[in-house]
Amino acid sequence: MIIDWLKVKILLKPGSIDFRKQINGLAAMVSEELKENVFSGMLFMFCNKDRSRIKILYWDKNGFCLWMKRLERDKFPWPSNEKEARQLNLNEFKMLLEGIDFFRAHKKLEYESVL
Repeated sequence: MIIDWLKVKILLKPGSIDFRKQINGLAAMVSEELKENVFSGMLFMFCNKDRSRIKILYWDKNGFCLWMKRLERDKFPWPSNEKEARQLNLNEFKMLLEGIDFFRAHKKLEYESVL
């Protein structure tokens, strides 16, 4: 399994999921709820209710991979109120795995005129 981190798209599903779901259940969720192609090579991220675990599902040429990370302390920063899936860039992905809450970071302001 080799992931091209410069090209891969990472999609986060806000809110929590039933963590009893495994590959088949998560793949169905990607297709039905997120309306995405589960075989696209994208990384699909899910979180449990207490935000202590995340799962990442992706298709790797000839089969699915399911990666899970469990925190022994603390919680993952995770959006709960967004209705749509959110695409992450590589820096946001790394920050999320480190526990940095970029969801609440200052947003870049862009203005077109002074007045």
